[in-house]
Amino acid sequence: MIQVAVCGPRDCSDAEAEWAWRVGELLAGRGAVVLCGGGSGVMAAVAAGARAAGGTVVGIRPGAGREGASPDLSVVISTNLGEARNAVLVWSADAVIAIGGSWGTLSEVALAMRRGGVPVISLGGWQVLAADGSPVPGIVPVTTAEEAVARALA
Repeated sequence: MIQVAVCGPRDCSDAEAEWAWRVGELLAGRGAVVLCGGGSGVMAAVAAGARAAGGTVVGIRPGAGREGASPDLSVVISTNLGEARNAVLVWSADAVIAIGGSWGTLSEVALAMRRGGVPVISLGGWQVLAADGSPVPGIVPVTTAEEAVARALA
């Protein structure tokens, strides 16, 4: 079974929440397990979308307990690792979809790129540029939830 990490800001825009909900719904519909940080914002929206479609959602939490976890999670993993839990999230994934952007999301994108071998898709989020202004290869920019899921599962 494929596992797809969906990353994004805890304080997201309405558009980012809509994208995340749709990504969760589409991933669940294709039988993928959704991994996320398990909190609010993009994480809560992707969990709600996946659960609405009957999917499985695993939240990788930063603290020692389940406080602040989205109610739509199927499973909560309490790591007590703080932001280092981002590494657990991306190393557990077969693909990573970043929706929107925050410093935490950038951390997850960077860790996934350093890991290598997994698709990293950006929907309305981070695009990294080299010093000469050219895009750093590897991050796949997309404009729809459908395209994000198709690229992640390809």
